Amino acid sequence: MLFYLIAAVMLAADQLSKIWVRSNLDPGEATTVWGGTVHLVHLNNTGAAGSSFQGYGVWFVPVAVVVLAFVLYSRYQGRLKSTWMQVGTGLFVAGAVGNAIDRVLYSGVTDFIKLKGEGGVMNVADICLNIGLIVLLIAMFVGRKKHRAPAKHLP
Repeated sequence: MLFYLIAAVMLAADQLSKIWVRSNLDPGEATTVWGGTVHLVHLNNTGAAGSSFQGYGVWFVPVAVVVLAFVLYSRYQGRLKSTWMQVGTGLFVAGAVGNAIDRVLYSGVTDFIKLKGEGGVMNVADICLNIGLIVLLIAMFVGRKKHRAPAKHLP
């Protein structure tokens, strides 16, 4: 249940934030929030992270479908039981599906979050993908340590 709750809430947050940006900022327009710490910049990214692979973003839609199918199958098989695995996969799926929706409906992803300093422009889905992946890696590492067989003592 936690997986579905996180995926639904974060997918809604992603899509609602993008709707707000598309409704309130013209493409290329920027505004500053939180005392200059965050800039909102409306960009349409037709590629991948860091604006790489421009024009090829549509190829990521099948990848998102495969990821979603794999996660749902893994859940069905009972492989994603731990709380952290549910959190990580919920975030990751929300990010993958959120960006896939943009690619299908708008031929590109709406990016708009730019943190102070250097770095790319991202969106809520990108943040979900990154945090979800980190949580999954930690959950897998911790899970392996828990399931390791105890060392045998030699006489």
